[in-house]
Amino acid sequence: MGEFLVCLITALVAGILMAVQGTINGQVGKIIGVMEGNFLVHVIGLILIAVLLFVFGLGKGDWSKMAEVPWYGYLGGIINVAIIYGVMFSIPKIGASAATTAIIVGQVSTAMVLDWLGLFGLEKTGFCGWQLLGLALLAIGGKLMLVK
Repeated sequence: MGEFLVCLITALVAGILMAVQGTINGQVGKIIGVMEGNFLVHVIGLILIAVLLFVFGLGKGDWSKMAEVPWYGYLGGIINVAIIYGVMFSIPKIGASAATTAIIVGQVSTAMVLDWLGLFGLEKTGFCGWQLLGLALLAIGGKLMLVK
């Protein structure tokens, strides 16, 4: 398999896991509270990544380069708390498909802008009418997914 296909399959699996995770996290938040559930999810994640890095030695990075990370590189954890909160808050109230549809439309539209402008270290990409049409069709499809 080519690297591009491996990346697409990895992203597809991540998307599947995000839908499952959101549904599970939503139930946790419904039971113990959204902020409490968010904390629990992050503690469990911290424990797992610590074990993978420090017990199994799976990381191949270089901690000495942390000073080279741009300021926005440290926003990921903060943004993740907001994402988990949004998912835990919305899925129990409007359902997994409606919330995930809104999430996907938001992700794709923002990703297009990030690519187009080359923000956060990305290489600038061109933007064409087909992409705008694709985004419009995605938004229309999202709206159709919400019809009951």
